[in-house]
Amino acid sequence: MMVCRESLPCNARTRGLPCAAVKTDSKPCETPDGPCAAPGVCPLTRIAAGTEVCIKQLAASPELRARLRELGMGEQRRIKLLSRQSNLICQVCNARFGLSEEVAESIWVEPVARDTEPD
Repeated sequence: MMVCRESLPCNARTRGLPCAAVKTDSKPCETPDGPCAAPGVCPLTRIAAGTEVCIKQLAASPELRARLRELGMGEQRRIKLLSRQSNLICQVCNARFGLSEEVAESIWVEPVARDTEPD
């Protein structure tokens, strides 16, 4: 099983700004419509708002995959789904992107859980 990298930089130009470290959760992928068919992996459209996920696969055309990677939304990137309105709003490091449902359907993700802070 692939695990999100702990210190993957936000993009090639800001190598000194790593995203927050997270670890994978062993629970199955839970969505607003119930669990996904594949254990732990769902299209982004099936994830509840407020969930932090790790991108596992970009199931889109080569041109769209290249563009998503340019925007920092490549495989193993941790993103957070902020809103599920007419478009899906995702936070990638410190930037927010609006995605159509069609594009979001081609992004396969796995939920991750944040490390808990010691008391």
